[in-house]
Amino acid sequence: MKILKEPDYKRIYKDLIEKKLPHREKYCRNILAKNKLEILDVIALNSILFGNNPENQKYKAYNKKAIKKILIYQRKHNLNNLELAAVFSLSRNTITKWKKIMLK
Repeated sequence: MKILKEPDYKRIYKDLIEKKLPHREKYCRNILAKNKLEILDVIALNSILFGNNPENQKYKAYNKKAIKKILIYQRKHNLNNLELAAVFSLSRNTITKWKKIMLK
């Protein structure tokens, strides 16, 4: 059975910034300085570089680690599902589904 590797997001975004968006490099330095980028870092980079385009939202994918971080963020900041959905540009139904899955 093949083990799937995560894409090298750090290299992808460095190349993208270098070739297409060099004027945005200063805003991304802190995130790109990390050894390994997590899904939430990728989302932050994407919003810095391209803004929050609603058409671009349907192709996001989250791993269990990212889902846990998002749900911990909700608890820490005392947010309901609607408020959390607005922060991360998600559907509140998605958040409800994640909660059901994570509680099993």
